[in-house]
Amino acid sequence: MLTTLPLLLALCAVSPARAQTPQAEAPASTATLRGVHFTGWAAGVPKVRQKFITNMKSAGFNAVAIALKDYEGQVFVRYVPLSMKTGAFVNAIPDLPATVRDFKDAGIYTIARIAIFKDDHLARARPDLAVHFPDGRIWANDKGTAWVDPYKTEVWDYAIDIASRAALAGFDEIQYDYIRFPSDGKTRQCRYSRKDHSPTTSAAALREFLILARERLKPLGVKLSICTFGLTTSADNGMGIGQRLDQLADLVDYVSPMMYPSHYAKGEYGLKNPNRQPYMTIHHGIKDAIGRLGGKPETLRPYLQDFSMGVRYTPAYVRTQILAAEELGVRGWILWNAQNRYSWSAIQAGPIISPEPAASTPKEKP
Repeated sequence: MLTTLPLLLALCAVSPARAQTPQAEAPASTATLRGVHFTGWAAGVPKVRQKFITNMKSAGFNAVAIALKDYEGQVFVRYVPLSMKTGAFVNAIPDLPATVRDFKDAGIYTIARIAIFKDDHLARARPDLAVHFPDGRIWANDKGTAWVDPYKTEVWDYAIDIASRAALAGFDEIQYDYIRFPSDGKTRQCRYSRKDHSPTTSAAALREFLILARERLKPLGVKLSICTFGLTTSADNGMGIGQRLDQLADLVDYVSPMMYPSHYAKGEYGLKNPNRQPYMTIHHGIKDAIGRLGGKPETLRPYLQDFSMGVRYTPAYVRTQILAAEELGVRGWILWNAQNRYSWSAIQAGPIISPEPAASTPKEKP
């Protein structure tokens, strides 16, 4: 169960309080954040962290999303009862408050990224919390990764407990990832604790979780955001995973659709190969999202692709995604690279030029 706030405050007495955390050069507006994702393993190494901060500042980035819980289930935050009991805690970040302080001393906005329902470790350590096959076995996707049941409120408490401790360590924002139902496998064989599972009940469960998270986290002074599938910007049916952008956005400060062009199928948005047409892919997705969110581009802060998958992504390919977002009024974004290898020159060097041939631009839909 979620640890009470007084106990949390007592546990954090060994660390600087949030009010004492230095905030020199703090970004003027979270709507204009230029961010990058940083793995917890790398963030916990002082020399690596300092080099990363230097690169960020030199290139003009002002926000970092640090992974504190990954989809394998490893947790990098101390003293969370369920993670300690199941062996999920890993001491990858020995001094979390000091890590946050290093970034904030440099004027960098800090985001704690926490994966929720895709959690192989917890599902196997606590089968009662897992998604199952009809025969009772623990369900796993095509890559063998198990999920926990998004209807289970004990899982909700776990995610909020981790976030609470991250907030008290000084993070400015909590970002929930894998806030959805399973995909990429035999999902029709998934069995949940709710026998009446449906697109309606799954969407409602995600909303109920966010309502609870907002109620418990807002008193700690943090903002709240979520990651979604890239196509949630255009699809309105929940995509079989419960994510309906318009139903979730009003419960959080920011929505971060993971809009990697390499993950869009050929033909999507009428594009021959979205991976080779990053400008048009992002432009179409952002335009649809703004429409779905009632014309509020400041709510969007997409994850953009800074890795190669099928197509070599040069700084020009990264810059053209940024251009597509900013031309539509979306000033905040986060770059993703699982190995922390970023094209720092993407916003530093030269004008933003689209690498796409003009002839590839499809006709607008009527």
